[in-house]
Amino acid sequence: MLIKRPSASDSRESEVTPESIYLSRRTLLGGSLAGLAVSAMPSWAHATEQSRYADVEPGKPPAWFTDKLGATRWQAVTAGSEAITPFKDATHYNNFYEFGTGKGDPAQNAGSLKTEPWSVVIDGEVGKPGRYALEDFIKPYQLEERIYRLRCVEAWSMVIPWIGFPLAALLKQVEPTSKARYIRFETLKDPESMPGQRSGFALIDWPYVEGLRLDEAMHPLTILAVGMYGRELPNQNGAPLRLVVPWKYGFKGVKSIVRISLVSEQPKTTWQSIASDEYGFYANVNPTVDHPRWSQARERRLPSGLFSPNLRQTEMFNGYAEEVASLYSGMDLRKDY
Repeated sequence: MLIKRPSASDSRESEVTPESIYLSRRTLLGGSLAGLAVSAMPSWAHATEQSRYADVEPGKPPAWFTDKLGATRWQAVTAGSEAITPFKDATHYNNFYEFGTGKGDPAQNAGSLKTEPWSVVIDGEVGKPGRYALEDFIKPYQLEERIYRLRCVEAWSMVIPWIGFPLAALLKQVEPTSKARYIRFETLKDPESMPGQRSGFALIDWPYVEGLRLDEAMHPLTILAVGMYGRELPNQNGAPLRLVVPWKYGFKGVKSIVRISLVSEQPKTTWQSIASDEYGFYANVNPTVDHPRWSQARERRLPSGLFSPNLRQTEMFNGYAEEVASLYSGMDLRKDY
């Protein structure tokens, strides 16, 4: 499989983050992600969050996150020569309807979310079900920085440096049974701290639910993220735990996860339940399959302005076709959208 190994590239004045440090080009690797040794990284890879990303806002990380950050594998996966989206854009232009339907609502309202203590339930078709405190849930795994493209179904996009670990590592730990074929994810339901759940936006039957096929969940690119831009996840970006599947539209990235269930039948996801003709279960980025109300052939890369819209062609599977296309061999991607 193709994994991107960091290497130097020419920096440009237009890049918010110096390209010579943060961006790289594709390289074929014969091994797995585990073969990327921290010791091989240059000294800048262990810099503080403030120096790694110029506009990052200082966070208030929990102790378990601070303890694990020092051993993080920086740039375990990169996004080629693409510029990283400024931190302010990535944290102030969000869809997180639990905090409101406007793009700025999550940043404005998510301060009410309490992420400590936090626990995650693992249940369904697993040999080791249980409720786990988040710090215990994360403890077995080494964190990695994954710089991924993010493509929204609304035709805008970003490039975000996530911090997390492969979902496959967790699934192997909890021992799926032979009946497990899908994963169902559930977001926190807490109207007291999530004003969007108290609003008149009645289309959503809370909690928010998403799902993956088991082989999609086991793919090395699929991660559970606990941080971004060298710091913990901001509340509006899905703190303290969210799903990141870079070849799918962003709504698949369920946020503030409290339950992970392995199931035998395909789960009915939130947007699929609301409008199945617009938002399918697979939600793979596909420029040849338009949304009923707009084209998916192009996207607007943030930051973007009225007079400089920063438009680009959308890539099949969001540019990850070489890695993931085989998962859908023989499928009709116009039907299974």
